[in-house]
Amino acid sequence: MKVNWDTLTHPVWDAHHAAAAAPLQQDWAYGACMKTLGVGVLRAYVEQDGAPVALAQFIVRRLASGLANMALCSLGPVWLQPLSGAEKARVYKALKQTIPLKNLRVVAFTPLEAQGPELGLSRWRRVMTGHSTVMLDLTLSMDELRAQLDKRWRHRLGGAENSELTIHRVGTNAGQYRWLLDAEMQQREQRGLHGLPLHFFDLYVSSRQQPTKTILTMRADVGRDRVAGMMFLIHGEAATYQVGWTSDAGRDLHAHNLILWKGIEELRERGVRKLDLGGVNTTRSAGIARFKMSTGGQVLTCAGTFI
Repeated sequence: MKVNWDTLTHPVWDAHHAAAAAPLQQDWAYGACMKTLGVGVLRAYVEQDGAPVALAQFIVRRLASGLANMALCSLGPVWLQPLSGAEKARVYKALKQTIPLKNLRVVAFTPLEAQGPELGLSRWRRVMTGHSTVMLDLTLSMDELRAQLDKRWRHRLGGAENSELTIHRVGTNAGQYRWLLDAEMQQREQRGLHGLPLHFFDLYVSSRQQPTKTILTMRADVGRDRVAGMMFLIHGEAATYQVGWTSDAGRDLHAHNLILWKGIEELRERGVRKLDLGGVNTTRSAGIARFKMSTGGQVLTCAGTFI
C-alpha cells in the first residue's frame, strides 16, 4: 500500500473523481475554495500494487488548544475500485499513519457508506452517528424516474406542470443568483442552521473555466414574481442539492416539485449521473424529508464519524 500526499495533478484527480461520481467534499475545487477561505487541505492518492485504489481529501483545522490539528476526510475516501473490508482497513490505517501533520493530530473519517462488515472501520472508534441522505440515480430515463415517484409527489408535479408557474434557468453571475443565497441565509438564521459560508459559492462557481460545470440554479415565477428557487452544485459527474427556498405562493403551487424535476432533466443533459438530495431529518424537518424521500431515490444512512 502506497500513499502519495499532494502529488496528484488537478486534471488526474478530477478524472478519477468524475469516474466515481464522488461527493462534493472530495472534489478538488471544493478543497481549493476551502484553501482560499483559509482552511488547510491535504490530498492523498492511494495505490496498491501500482493500481489506484482511493482518493482522500482532508480539511485540516487547528484545535482550540493550538497544540493539535484535526484532519477530517468528509464523505471519503473515494474508492476507485471495489475493495473488501480488510483492504479498506489497510487504506485507512495507511492514511492515518502517513498524514503529513506535525505534533498531536486527530484523523477522522466520515465515509459515504452505511454501517456494515465491508466498511473497514471496525477497529476505529465511532464518535458521531451518521447523517441520512437521498441519492437519485440519474442514469435512469426520465420516464423511469417519473415512474418511481411517490403517487402523491407525482400528482403534485402534474399539478405544478399545469399551473401558471414558469421555470427559468438562472445565470452564473453572482448578481443573478445572489437573491437565492440571501434567502438561504435568512432561513438559516430563522431555523438555527449552519452551512457553507456565502463567499464559498462565488469561489466555487468560478473554480472551473465553464461555470455550467459547477452550478445550476433554477427559479420559479408567477408572472413577474419569484416564488421559489433551487441551487445545485455540480462536481464532476455528480451533483448536490444545496439551497432551496419557496414563498407561500410557491408552496401552494408545489413549485419545488417542478423545479426539482426540471433540475433533474438539466443535470442529466450536463452528464450528471448521481444527485445527492442532501440530509433528511424526519424529526426536525419531517416535511422536507418526506419531499426528498418521495422521489424514490435510495435512502442512505452513513456509518458516522470515526477516529
